[in-house]
Amino acid sequence: MSVTAVPLQPVKGSYKLWIWLGVLAAAAIAAALAWTGTRTPAASHLDADAFMAWHKNQSGIQTTPSGLQYQVIEAGSGANPAEQDGVVTEIRGVLRSGKEFQPKTPMRFQIGQPMIPGFTEGVKLMKKGAHYRFWLPPKLGYGAEGGQQNELSDQVLIFDVTMQELVPAAVIRQMMMQQQGGMPQGAGEAPAQ
Repeated sequence: MSVTAVPLQPVKGSYKLWIWLGVLAAAAIAAALAWTGTRTPAASHLDADAFMAWHKNQSGIQTTPSGLQYQVIEAGSGANPAEQDGVVTEIRGVLRSGKEFQPKTPMRFQIGQPMIPGFTEGVKLMKKGAHYRFWLPPKLGYGAEGGQQNELSDQVLIFDVTMQELVPAAVIRQMMMQQQGGMPQGAGEAPAQ
């Protein structure tokens, strides 16, 4: 049995230099990424208050005086909802761990109805067509309910909210009157000739 030997040409010195420069660049990039990853606190391990304090300094996050934090993903247009206005939204709620506690679902309600305080406050900031993300500290979420403690009472709640429709309170009152059979005076009379 014979073995055919193929002579290998030696690697040129300039190629060796480029290979070593590539290895050093890859190591430097890996070290920089590792160092950057350790600079920010492990937000998932912070308690709710420490997380909210850390989170308010993140890019694009706005904080209201009450402590609600929000990010405008899409601004929307028109008026903001006022008390007794109706809104049609699509919401999804998750915890910081990513666990979903509110699946993506449509929600209709009037501003002023009993809701968790931070959610109502956040919706009042929105306009029709807007998409916001809210971070509610426990005091603006289920922790605001006092004696009714549940597994979400001490959690930061994260909501993705899209406002699909805004119905002014006057339109709602008019629709309710029509449904109840009461028409405004003069509405059912024939026009004078």
